Amino acid sequence: MKLVNNLMKAPEVAMTMQEFSKEMTKAGVMEEMVNDAVDSALDSEDMEEEIEEEVDKVLTAIAGETTAQLPEAVRKEKLKQPAQAVEDAEDDEEDLEELRARLAKVRS
Repeated sequence: MKLVNNLMKAPEVAMTMQEFSKEMTKAGVMEEMVNDAVDSALDSEDMEEEIEEEVDKVLTAIAGETTAQLPEAVRKEKLKQPAQAVEDAEDDEEDLEELRARLAKVRS
């Protein structure tokens, strides 16, 4: 037993384990910091979209008079965009009704 104790050098092993524990704690803290940084960077994309929307609203409010001066093609294009969204919603509703009818046929 004495031979094994002499080979192991328990105090050195204990000190190495403490150092290892400290390094692992540092690594955990660093990982959390990196994850937080990545998460905040990804959230900024959502914020950019919101900022763009708000800027567009403000510019539209300010430039309301100048939109009347825009060429007719540009005005029509801007008017088509919301109309397309409504048409898409109607198409989705029709698709949903069709799927419900199919489901009812399958159940019966």
